[in-house]
This record gives sequence, C-alpha cells and structure tokens, in this order.
Amino acid sequence: MASLTDLVNLNLSDTTEKIIAEYIWIGGSGMDLRSKARTISGPVTDPSKLPKWNYDGSSTGQAPGEDSEVILYPQAIFKDPFRKGNNILVMCDCYTPAGEPIPTNKRYNAAKIFSNPDVAAEEPWYGIEQEYTLLQKDINWPLGWPVGGFPGPQGPYYCGIGADKSFGRDIVDSHYKACLYAGINISGINGEVMPGQWEFQVGPSVGISAGDQVWVARYILERITEIAGVVVSFDPKPIPGDWNGAGAHTNYSTKSMRNDGGYEIIKSAIEKLKLKHKEHISTYGEGNERRLTGKHETADINTFSWGVANRGASVRVGRETEQNGKGYFEDRRPASNMDPYVVTSMIAETTIIWKP
Repeated sequence: MASLTDLVNLNLSDTTEKIIAEYIWIGGSGMDLRSKARTISGPVTDPSKLPKWNYDGSSTGQAPGEDSEVILYPQAIFKDPFRKGNNILVMCDCYTPAGEPIPTNKRYNAAKIFSNPDVAAEEPWYGIEQEYTLLQKDINWPLGWPVGGFPGPQGPYYCGIGADKSFGRDIVDSHYKACLYAGINISGINGEVMPGQWEFQVGPSVGISAGDQVWVARYILERITEIAGVVVSFDPKPIPGDWNGAGAHTNYSTKSMRNDGGYEIIKSAIEKLKLKHKEHISTYGEGNERRLTGKHETADINTFSWGVANRGASVRVGRETEQNGKGYFEDRRPASNMDPYVVTSMIAETTIIWKP
C-alpha cells in the first residue's frame, strides 16, 4: 500500500506528458500570496505559451461579488521544488476581463518603467535583502522564545550558531535550496540580530525579474513554513521595544554607476532620492514608522541621510564603492513587507527618468 509520502512524491513523467502549473498571484492586502493549480499538456518554459486563467476576486478583496472575475496573466515561470519533475510555479499579475490592470496589480506599472528605453539602457541591477521572523504557530511569538517571556538581549544571535542562539535553521536551509532549485538567483542567507529572525538575499537580478524572484521566494517560504507548522511574519517591527525590526534593504546600481566615474553618478542619484524622500517612504511598506526610529541600525523616518559604511543612514554606500570610484548603493529604508515591484521601479524612475 502506498503511503501519503509516496503519493505526494509520485513522478508524473513516468506515465504522462502532462504537468501541474501552480498559478501564483498577490491578493487584496498586497501581501497575501494566493495560488491554485491546473493541468497543462506537456512541459512549458515560456509564460506566453500558458493560458490565462481566472479567479474569484470577491474572495480576495479585489472585486465585488456581482462582478467577481479577475483574470490571471502568466508572467514568469520557475521550477516547482515541491512537485519537482517538469511541474512549474507561475508568477502572474491580475486584470479585469476587459484587460485593465486591477488597482492591486503593481507589476503592470513597474514593467512599464523597466521597459522605458532610458531605464532599459542602464540595465538596473538589484540585490534585495529580505528579512523575516519565524513565529510559533498558535501564540504568534518568535520561534525559540520562551512562551510569554523573552530571550537574553541581542548580541549572540546575529549569524549565530547553537541551539540557544539559532532557531529555525532547517526551515531556512530548506528554503535556500528550494529557491536555487526553482531558478531564483538567491545569493545567500544569514541569521539576523533578533532571535527567530532571518534574512535571504535575492540578486543580482535585472529590472522586473527582481520583483518576480522576491515574490516567488516569499511564496516558497510560506509553503515551507506551512509544512513545518510555523508562521512567517514580514511585519517590520514584530516585537516592540529593544529588538531589531525587519527590513528589505535594496541594493542598486546602473550601468553608469558600475563603470568608471560611477561614484559621481551614485552621488547624483542619492541627491534625487533625498528630494523624493517622502514619496518613497509612503510606498516602502506598511508600519515602517515603527521600524525607522533612528535606533537599531535605522535612520529616522522623517530625515534623509546617507553615508559611507553607515548602517544608521537612509542610504549606505559601501567602502569598496568609494575606493573603486564605482559600484552600487544600498537603500536601507524599505520595510520587510514592501512590494518589490513598487520599490525597484520607483528607485529606477527617480534616479534615471526623473529630472528635478
């Protein structure tokens, strides 16, 4: 008799050409990932070869009940680390039946910005550092923390090892390998300053693919924590008080910044970001004011600052970039729950397209 594990791990390619495509989209809150699966005839590697699909937008807060149909447009394909074989994960965005992007479709505008000839010519690279917190399922309290109590003060946990310092490494490592399997350019992981908090980095990735990869990496993490019976939180300040918040530091460069003389281009771009500080902050994640306090390696939310090797600044330039006279910079303002489509495209728009 086959066990449940045997059936879950059945290799479809032994008996059929058909594959399972898991269509993924972002729900009405802007952070609630949704997905459903359908059978497709034969392996597919090009999203334009996949059929559009629909879902009940009234159940996701994206359409009224009397006109509830929302259409999914496949945009990017990744290998499915859960079903394996030729099965795929499909990142989609959402439209009305008339073909208009719905209000929560942030990918549509981002794709327009990245297809601007001036932006495309600059080949914007991104490296996104996604922090998150693992929580005990029934009590919404960080993994490894005593129930109703607190661990020792921060200090030993950042990149820490040992059963009293590192909580959830099996989940984190599973996620790391699953992302590599899927084809996401995940470039590293580490334990964070607050116990139970971790980070993964996606990049370098170019243009719109940065957003696609971060969203699918988040999806994979949600699925793995579901299996482990743990909750993942992207709240920017999950525990009030003297504990680090969670951000999504966004590293950025253009072709001009990476070439000789790029440091002057970087300084000019940072000056533009300063002039648009309020507009960026307003879209950099809900609840970010609880994190950007000027403490715990953050700059105050109301004040723009930048510096070389300064982790208390809004924007940090690496020492190596300063020495080489070219390279990249890090926008430290985005919160862990930011929309990567919004943040990446807004940085490109401000630094490349906008003329003050």
